[in-house]
Amino acid sequence: MKCIIVDDEPKAIEVLQRYVEKVSDLILLASFRDPLKAIEFIKSKHVDLIFLDINMPGLSGLQLTKLIAPGPMIVFTTAYEEHAIASYEAHALDYLLKPIPFDRFLMAVHKAQDQWNLKRVSEKAENLDFIVFKSGNLMYRVTFEELLFLEKDGNYFTVHAKDKKFLIRQNMKDISEMLPADRFVRVHKSFVVSCSKIDVIESHQLRIGNYRIPIGKMYRGAVQKMIGSHII
Repeated sequence: MKCIIVDDEPKAIEVLQRYVEKVSDLILLASFRDPLKAIEFIKSKHVDLIFLDINMPGLSGLQLTKLIAPGPMIVFTTAYEEHAIASYEAHALDYLLKPIPFDRFLMAVHKAQDQWNLKRVSEKAENLDFIVFKSGNLMYRVTFEELLFLEKDGNYFTVHAKDKKFLIRQNMKDISEMLPADRFVRVHKSFVVSCSKIDVIESHQLRIGNYRIPIGKMYRGAVQKMIGSHII
């Protein structure tokens, strides 16, 4: 994975640089004390992962994530615990509290590696008929024919397939990128469904088997376009 470090403190950068050097799967492309220069770099180079300080003068790490979204995976680094909630709202992969122990750094890297591997599998799956989901320590191979719908609950999704149901930790942005856009449609802020599995479409909901799934007002146009049905 190609990564960069963004932090206004030279000592913090030095620590992370030493840590990155110890991990063979990480390639450090650059380190930045100026977040604006980091943004320029991200727009011109392929970056998989950013170790990003939250508290920086001029432009905070949280503000930076909004300017590059959708962008690389983010691992926030900070000396302040109170930013934890904000980091999850920004869909950060992890949140490291300074001073950062090496074992805790490794945990964040392993999360990033899992996410990176899933994305690569999903990209390859564009020409395949299945997707791979990670649930805890288990990997589930689910064909697109088996997949019924996904239901969001907080930072998790329940994957509903024909003969299985399991929980994954994922955000809606990544889920949308993982599924082929010509076969799945988002019908609600909390639901993504397989178009071929829809049995009945009603005014404000649809049915897949015994499941009743709401259709959000702002998603009716997308459903109408995808399904080719008139929704009042």
